[in-house]
Amino acid sequence: MKNLKEKRILKDISVLANFTSAYCRENHKDFEKKILNLKGPLGKFLNEYSLKLCKNCEKTLLHGCAKRILCPYDPKPQCKNCPTPCYRNGYREKMREIMRFSGLYFIKKGKISYIFKYMF
Repeated sequence: MKNLKEKRILKDISVLANFTSAYCRENHKDFEKKILNLKGPLGKFLNEYSLKLCKNCEKTLLHGCAKRILCPYDPKPQCKNCPTPCYRNGYREKMREIMRFSGLYFIKKGKISYIFKYMF
């Protein structure tokens, strides 16, 4: 049985994966994409989603997932409210762009479960 911290990580990575996938699908239609097939801890969390992403979105997702797995806070605060931001330069802004776009995208598509994650 998974402990509570691992369940939270899985939930957060699921949101990251879904949001990044939607962002890439809608904004990078002409980019070359490949299905992620990872080894190690990130593969454990991400391979089940069969994500097809461009290279830039893949890098952003992997960076975000790694930072989420390594986050020292329990419970984890929202990244925008974190006292010690861990994203490298450029990734924080890109992740904010992905979250903003995909949150609104899913709300417009009627995916109500994402409203709470997007708003809070």
